[in-house]
Amino acid sequence: MLSVSNLSVQFGKRVLFDEVNVTFTTGNCYGIIGANGAGKSTFLKILAGKQDANAGSVHLEPGKRMSVLEQNHNAFDEHLVLDTVLRGNKPLYEVKTEMDTIYAKEDFSDADGERVGELQIVFEEMNGWNADSDAAAMLSNLGINESLHYVPMADLDGVQKVRVLLAQALFGNPDVLIMDEPTNDLDYETILWLEQFLANYDNTVIVVSHDRHFLDAVCTHISDIDFGKISHFSGNYTFWYESSQLAARQRAQQNKKAEEKKKELQEFIARFSANVAKSKQATSRKKMIDKLNIEEIRPSSRRYPAIIFEQDREAGDQILNIEGLKATLESEVLFQDVNINLAKGDKAVIYSKDSRAVTAFYQIIAGEDQAAAGEFQWGVTTTQAYLPLDNAHYFNNDMSLVDWLRQYAQTEEEREEVYIRGFLGKMIFSGEEALKQSNVLSGGEKVRCMLSKMMMSRSNVLMLDEPTNHLDLESITAFNNALKNFKGNVLLTTHDHAFAQTVGNRIIELTPKGVIDRYLTFDEYMTDPKIKELRTKMYA
Repeated sequence: MLSVSNLSVQFGKRVLFDEVNVTFTTGNCYGIIGANGAGKSTFLKILAGKQDANAGSVHLEPGKRMSVLEQNHNAFDEHLVLDTVLRGNKPLYEVKTEMDTIYAKEDFSDADGERVGELQIVFEEMNGWNADSDAAAMLSNLGINESLHYVPMADLDGVQKVRVLLAQALFGNPDVLIMDEPTNDLDYETILWLEQFLANYDNTVIVVSHDRHFLDAVCTHISDIDFGKISHFSGNYTFWYESSQLAARQRAQQNKKAEEKKKELQEFIARFSANVAKSKQATSRKKMIDKLNIEEIRPSSRRYPAIIFEQDREAGDQILNIEGLKATLESEVLFQDVNINLAKGDKAVIYSKDSRAVTAFYQIIAGEDQAAAGEFQWGVTTTQAYLPLDNAHYFNNDMSLVDWLRQYAQTEEEREEVYIRGFLGKMIFSGEEALKQSNVLSGGEKVRCMLSKMMMSRSNVLMLDEPTNHLDLESITAFNNALKNFKGNVLLTTHDHAFAQTVGNRIIELTPKGVIDRYLTFDEYMTDPKIKELRTKMYA
């Protein structure tokens, strides 16, 4: 279907890809993974023909059509919404445009009539007569109301544009679908629809995503970029991660016999296959299960940060009490009538359809802003560590990372350079990287620094506003495991489905008409029919 031959990419002295040979076949969904800077997005651009390689070639089977999720959100501002979606199927759109042009002629000739007849046959073979209704249905499924279908793209906000461009990429059943971070700016319901759509998609999908739940739901293969090569592994992200960790442990077990290791790997595959078979995607995932191969299980060279949250002291029974809390923004009510008593052991997912509401909530309980009404009180035995949505103000200086982290040391021992360098090394700031200036860090590096600060505080309550922003899959996975193992309390807001589902044991939703508070997992909360009905009323 789609193949890459002897692909090499080099920027200066840095080799990104070295004679890569790989094939993507029909019926499979490939999740492209790799460390930050490994070349994931560059590889997709080369596949799509938007960037040239230094050497090698990309070959798409003749007669097959490729569709790429557009990254420039303003590229179609001059076009109507429905028209933008139709343009996703270029051959069909060209036929339609030519027919419309001929019909618009004032001096319609016999030759024009013959040409229209030819085009109509082709258009019918393409299912063109249903194109408008198919495009409209896809837009509606992605949350674009029918009233917006015939307005210019320029009139839409950023989130709406993302959804229209996603509809454009999906439209017309492309043979190869390429998507870079397709879940960005999508809400839970839209991501769920996209997961179900792709899990049952019969053609080839190639996707880059930091959303592990999404990769698990749609992928039949993981394509790992490592050491300038790309290797395919059957299975989804969780299978790749857990199997590579098992293989790494086995490699370290020098005394274990080969037969015992093989049996352990076989039992792992059997357990994983049984779990997948019980999942909602069992039918579409069957092809993945059938291809799981013990020979493909290999250790990964990935470096995972050592994220471990410890408490200086265990909190008592009184954690946080909130009464009648309200927040407004320029007279608009973000939330009100919020009454919460956080209990010991609660790991609460703080959720709202309006992201401004959750950020305002954290800023209030962190003491950084004032509420419009109400009050809150932390338990006397609690200590809080806060990871804000915007951490820029922590890094507006030219300190080295060693000096930056030293500010937050609790003891004389922690102020020692050897201690701080060791701490930074665990967070993958080794050697000269520990002397980087704090004001030149990338987004992901800043988050890892903030996590170092939080770990050093040894607080028993963690407040996290979109903590996975800017992090790579390795850091996200290590962070997720750390929160699952943390013995204290967590207040968490995240677009990462796996984070919310595996960490949270309580869902607290902030709305303009009050709060919804349930001891449920995230999936249970989002799929409960009664809660769905209640949520609709609270936002009406």
